[in-house]
Amino acid sequence: MVLKTTLCRFSGLRIYPGRGVLFVRTDSQQYLFLSKKTRKMYINRKRPAKLAWTTLYRKQHKKDQVTEVTRRKKRSTNKSAPRSIAGVSMEVINKRRQEKPEVRQASRDAAMREVKERAKKLKAEKASKSAPSKGKAPAQQKAGKVGQGKR
Repeated sequence: MVLKTTLCRFSGLRIYPGRGVLFVRTDSQQYLFLSKKTRKMYINRKRPAKLAWTTLYRKQHKKDQVTEVTRRKKRSTNKSAPRSIAGVSMEVINKRRQEKPEVRQASRDAAMREVKERAKKLKAEKASKSAPSKGKAPAQQKAGKVGQGKR
């Protein structure tokens, strides 16, 4: 047969059936205490964390650690399955993974060279476009600064 026990609101100890003192506040809130001693201490506003025999004190001062052995959670390692990414198939990904670092470095250098050449061409085109309009640029700058003296 299982006995239904409740916890004392002050001490945190178990109260068995037929034991305890019920204290009902004016706002109709009910408190069940283990004994007259705990009820009086609650009414006198004693702090259970400062009394060595209460469970709150024992928890705060790290007593009874043998009973509170917690199991460590097992970390579930996510094993990622290889999948193709966006527009690249699995064969291409595996091929890139297996190629040697020297080959990878060479392809990277070639790509960088291509990007730099493209940037040089764009710069050269901009320079050639702005060269004929060099005569008008100073006149526009002067026109913009008219009337900007000290105020």
